[in-house]
Amino acid sequence: MTGREFKITDARGGAAIGVRVVTKASESEIAGKNEDGTLKVRLVASPAGDPAANRELVELIANRLGIDVSLVAIVAGADNRDKILSIEGITSAEVEERLFPA
Repeated sequence: MTGREFKITDARGGAAIGVRVVTKASESEIAGKNEDGTLKVRLVASPAGDPAANRELVELIANRLGIDVSLVAIVAGADNRDKILSIEGITSAEVEERLFPA
């Protein structure tokens, strides 16, 4: 997601977030934010476009947000390390608060 800043934004019925995935990590985690505003996520699975890595990403985000996995979808970049996720039924403020509690 280079070239522009990406923020967690409200979308119809939920929120949209940009994610950069790093695979082959020792543990799966949300490792913070990149300079462009995308989430930095480390996953054990590899490579980033593999269906197992995509499942792992969706499950990690859903678990951290405390929502059902069915409410999280990869809407762009499924075959790349840079992705956009759609999260239904939650606002951008709630996503920010749950992923990065004060």
